[in-house]
Amino acid sequence: MRNGTNQAAMFTAKNTFDIVLWKKHEGDGKVLQPWQSMVSGFLAGTAGPICTGPFDVVKTRLMAQGRTGDIKYKGMVHAIRTIYTEEGLRALWKGLLPRLMRIPPGQAIMWGVADQVMGLYERTYLHQAHL
Repeated sequence: MRNGTNQAAMFTAKNTFDIVLWKKHEGDGKVLQPWQSMVSGFLAGTAGPICTGPFDVVKTRLMAQGRTGDIKYKGMVHAIRTIYTEEGLRALWKGLLPRLMRIPPGQAIMWGVADQVMGLYERTYLHQAHL
């Protein structure tokens, strides 16, 4: 649940930021400058953790309860309800700041490189196919 949501949020956000900020559409042949890819990647890297915060908190708590032997949460939905009831809505995003300090910079670097490699491939192989 967490990984699928995380990837969907980040890829959708990256594509959206490329369109909104740089007018770059999928398959248009335009290659962003590395700094542009890094800005979009950084912003997209914030979307994943924000969307998946509750799943991360629940995953951690379900894993931790197995070690102690005390079973407080019966599953994902029960854990979300219990955390919300006992600690409030903000508790579902505990640990978000450390994740935001780690993930967006990594996504910025990854997309800065990935977009350049994809652009090189498109210019080298796809452009030649159209000649």
